[in-house]
Amino acid sequence: MVDKNAIGAIDEPFMMEVERGKIREFARATMSHSPEYLEDPVPPIPPTFLTTVAFWTPPGESVFAKVKMDLRRLLHGGQEYRFFGPPPKAGTKLTVQTRVADIYEKEGKRGGTMTFVVTVTEFTDETGKVVAEARSSAIETGKPATKEGE
Repeated sequence: MVDKNAIGAIDEPFMMEVERGKIREFARATMSHSPEYLEDPVPPIPPTFLTTVAFWTPPGESVFAKVKMDLRRLLHGGQEYRFFGPPPKAGTKLTVQTRVADIYEKEGKRGGTMTFVVTVTEFTDETGKVVAEARSSAIETGKPATKEGE
């Protein structure tokens, strides 16, 4: 069961260095043919590149673990990115920190009560300026998924 006391919980900050090769790999994986990402020696990140933060997150107790969602009933409810200026470029060192912004419930039509967990991840550059923010919604369904016909 989701722990609503986790609202406001914050992860320890960690570093994410934006690498040129990873920008190129991401652009290719997302079928981009833009020379801006593939040929520029100091390319900006594609808008959804910040999703790769999952590969940088240190092992251990994350803020998401504090929420105590039942992963068997987990759905990805949405993701959005906001940039406060131009996107970071290769070579930028970002400090990353995630917090639980909100937890709320809605009645579902078929699966009972759904619990929504909203997290916000801030990406801060070397000067201390927040350059981007990722907002994510995870949903715990009221009932576990079942096989069709059961």
